[in-house]
Amino acid sequence: MNTNQERQHLHNNGYVPIEELAKHLAVSISTVRGWVRNKHIPENTYIRVVNTYRFNIDAVVDALSADKREPVISDSDEDI
Repeated sequence: MNTNQERQHLHNNGYVPIEELAKHLAVSISTVRGWVRNKHIPENTYIRVVNTYRFNIDAVVDALSADKREPVISDSDEDI
């Protein structure tokens, strides 16, 4: 498989480059990189080869949605 065929194969199987994920989520590429670095985007939602990432859009969206539903635990002493 040549490089173009590999890209098409990954895209057909739901994996897209970081630029396409950022566009889909309407955020910058830097934001996506930060989310990966801070584990907001779990490792099981993307493939990394050296410094190249390919993301499964549906899995990323599900993970980010689940992250929003997680309860926020406050260190504050205030009762709510």
